[in-house]
Amino acid sequence: MDVIESPEGFRRACEKARSPGAVVGFVPTMGALHQGHARLLGQARQDCSFVATSIFVNPLQFNSPTDLAAYPRTLERDLAQVASLGVDVAFVPTEDEMYPGGGPEVSIDPGPLGERLEGASRPGHFRGVLTVVAKLFNLVGPSWAYFGEKDAQQLTLVRRMVASLDVPVTVVSCPTVREPDGLAISSRNALLSPEQRRAAPVLFEALSDAATRARAGERNADVLRAEIAREIGSERLARIDYVAVVEDITWEDIVRIEGPARAVVAAFFGDVRLIDNLTLPVGASVHNSGDR
Repeated sequence: MDVIESPEGFRRACEKARSPGAVVGFVPTMGALHQGHARLLGQARQDCSFVATSIFVNPLQFNSPTDLAAYPRTLERDLAQVASLGVDVAFVPTEDEMYPGGGPEVSIDPGPLGERLEGASRPGHFRGVLTVVAKLFNLVGPSWAYFGEKDAQQLTLVRRMVASLDVPVTVVSCPTVREPDGLAISSRNALLSPEQRRAAPVLFEALSDAATRARAGERNADVLRAEIAREIGSERLARIDYVAVVEDITWEDIVRIEGPARAVVAAFFGDVRLIDNLTLPVGASVHNSGDR
């Protein structure tokens, strides 16, 4: 595996790999790699003849200098892991190489969706995400890029950016990877205390219960939102940030589930903020519940 620090060196490596007609698979990361990243890299290795990854802690997407400083940096371990997964090239730039002069003068506006839910809780986050992803896509060139469904709002915004700006990248989504108790795998899970870790699966339990209700015929989104909030709120260690049920393409809040929909949640366990989401099926019948 080649480890490249310079943007131009990374660009040349991807161009060289693509010249014989190979499909380049790309997985952008911020390091602190876990099973979720391994799933993305494994899928890219299965689909593509050349696999590239990036490991870069992007300062633009952090709201707090403290949060940025606390983000785990495990480069040597990460490089050993991606090498074992068959990655061909790892791009590991410094902040100065990615943002000469201290930061970009031009950034990517995520649009209205970038100000809602995660965007409301973390102002400027998605502008930072899309800006670094756009830079990385420009370096990689035509490719298949892999993202996890755990960050579903981010995935939607990346797809919108690619479509709006005619970026020659095919965005491929992979299912959320979970612990045996349902907790979505995240680098932030390591920051949970043992007691918080035992409590954290309540997010998936609440989402799963909502999906079961929807499958059984419940289409009133307010009922589902209330039940998710009630179940998470019953866990004393959890503090809800938001609960929403949205249309899966537009990400607009909905009143009734008439097609593809998604429940999304964010909650704090102490100082650790976790997110999760789950698609909600359309049931064949409706509960006997008045105007539902």
